[in-house]
Amino acid sequence: MRMLILGALALALASAFLLYGTSYDTRLLEERVQAQERAVEQARRDISILKAERAHLARPERIEPLARAQGLRPATRSQMAMSPTEALARTRTGEFSSSALKETRN
Repeated sequence: MRMLILGALALALASAFLLYGTSYDTRLLEERVQAQERAVEQARRDISILKAERAHLARPERIEPLARAQGLRPATRSQMAMSPTEALARTRTGEFSSSALKETRN
């Protein structure tokens, strides 16, 4: 009978230590998850700020004066990219002049 009580006591102590260890590990994991969730939320805030900044900086009314100040001008039709079939159609109809072809090659 005494052995049974000692066995049950040892089993109870072992269970208590295992339960404490599991509880401690769970708390550590919860802290790590919360830290990662905070990092994700901060990254989302940063992304939204960057999107707003990009939208502000990419406004045409802001870019146009800066481009003109550097001597840039709007692209001409001969500088526009086109599909291969459109390019073939233009060369067959003679829409490209020889000077326009030279501009596209350079």
